Amino acid sequence: MAERSTAAVDVADNSGDEPLTAKADQSTSDGVAQDRERDTDSDEPQGSGGTERPGKASPPELHSGHKLARRYRLEECVTRLDGFSSWRAVDEKLRRAVGIHVLPSDHTRARSVLAAARSSALLGDPRFVQVLDAVEENDLVYVVHEWLPDAVELTTLLATGPLEAHDAYQMVTQVAQAMAAAHREGLSHLRLNPGTILRTSSGQWRIRGLAVNAALRGLSSDTPQRTDTEAIGALLYAALTQRWPYEDDAYGLSGLPKGVGLIAPDQVRAGVHRGLSELAMRALANDGATASRHEAPCTTPEELVKAIGEMPRIRPPEPSFTAPPDYQRTTYQQGTYGRPAAHPGITQPVPAPPPPLQSRTGKALKWTVSALLIAALGLGSWQLAEALMDQGKKSDNTNQTHTTDGNDKNGGITPKPLTQIKIQGAQEYVASGDAQAPEDVKNTYDGDSSTYWRTKRYEDGPKLAPYKPGVGIVYDLGSPKEITAASIGLRYPGDHTTVHLYATDSLSPSTGIAGMKEIGTATTSGTSLTMKATKTLKTQYVLLWITDVPMAPSDGYSGAGYKQAITDVKFTG
Repeated sequence: MAERSTAAVDVADNSGDEPLTAKADQSTSDGVAQDRERDTDSDEPQGSGGTERPGKASPPELHSGHKLARRYRLEECVTRLDGFSSWRAVDEKLRRAVGIHVLPSDHTRARSVLAAARSSALLGDPRFVQVLDAVEENDLVYVVHEWLPDAVELTTLLATGPLEAHDAYQMVTQVAQAMAAAHREGLSHLRLNPGTILRTSSGQWRIRGLAVNAALRGLSSDTPQRTDTEAIGALLYAALTQRWPYEDDAYGLSGLPKGVGLIAPDQVRAGVHRGLSELAMRALANDGATASRHEAPCTTPEELVKAIGEMPRIRPPEPSFTAPPDYQRTTYQQGTYGRPAAHPGITQPVPAPPPPLQSRTGKALKWTVSALLIAALGLGSWQLAEALMDQGKKSDNTNQTHTTDGNDKNGGITPKPLTQIKIQGAQEYVASGDAQAPEDVKNTYDGDSSTYWRTKRYEDGPKLAPYKPGVGIVYDLGSPKEITAASIGLRYPGDHTTVHLYATDSLSPSTGIAGMKEIGTATTSGTSLTMKATKTLKTQYVLLWITDVPMAPSDGYSGAGYKQAITDVKFTG
């Protein structure tokens, strides 16, 4: 099959002779990236490989909260470059996170991007991040793709050190097999780099941006299979050495020393697997034999897959087992307090117990203790007899009929039982800045613990101030009620969540927090919080106000950061 850069994509050739993986973008981030409320996942990391050429059209004027097709709500701009922008968004119809590339329909590469996206979507290989939709409407072209909140970029993995040999073997195997399948369908990537390779929580490796990333930037190659193969070799080289196999630094990795050329991975770092080192060199050194042997270079992903199959399989490391410490009896059980430790082969003499008290003082002490014991036994016997007599009198009284008239103030009074107060409605309260998730407020009192209202993600915490005084929800109880306690279900544990309850005058309070009366406050590090009222107040409207949130991991809405979500709220009175 003849090679081509992307399926049915005719783009200008600006690749040059130098491998695309050796270059670095100069992309800039949207202003949202400077805000504290942002996601850490980025569709295209700073410094991703490729050559840029500006389009003729200006980027569309979009903002957070904008909706495409009345379905995709833009949340955060993660890349703004060369006339297009990439966003993290929410598919409100299916309630899931997605990624979206947007560019004007009159952009010089709009047709190429649409063709590349539709060709990539037809591949349907689960090893690639799937294209979900490719649409042109309202003077915009946008491509919707999967968003994997549990996946980690290879860039992030290499920040802590090189991969273990089995992990590197799995990565190069899965990536090479996936790209071989793509090239059989006439599709190429041309921008494979550590920012486009993801590892999911299940250990599977996924590739994002097939055909689309190159089309967005107008990249092409006369030898796309060779370009992608060399990029896979660079990924394996970086995974084994934590170094980028070119002189320039890229993707947070240091390049090779200038002027020394390409050095085999096992010469850069001690302990590198020899077979994987040679495999990386065969994929990178396409102009001749490798550094130490004379195997033919790999110029296509198919040849790379075949070379991997000829290698002995690298098995995962055996789990380490630490033998439990030998059982040791306590010194109290052994009666050896203060005794030196025994030496092997030497029998330790057991010291004789101290002699009984035989002196005059000892005898006096024994008589004194005996007298005290006798007195204690006598006193205890007398108290026991008196208690039995009192119990007998009480049992006689129970056989008599006891009547109480209406003037007996101490009889018949029972404490008032606590009842749950039904919530009639609720509304998010915004003291300053943007709202959090006003459309999800009802999820906090629908009786379903799987639904929730969430805050946005913050980079600093746990205290939200001074950037935000707090976030919260005002609840309508239907009529004035006396609040005695509240129970609140939370989604994220951690150090720590602080919640306050205030009595206010309406769903849209006319005063700030300073003008409200506090009912109570509580702090927790778990996923549930019970608060008791410190003041007796009657109110129809109660503000649940969060001022501190814990550090929480990434999920389908946002990346790791300081955030919280409320699943259930119940008031009793």
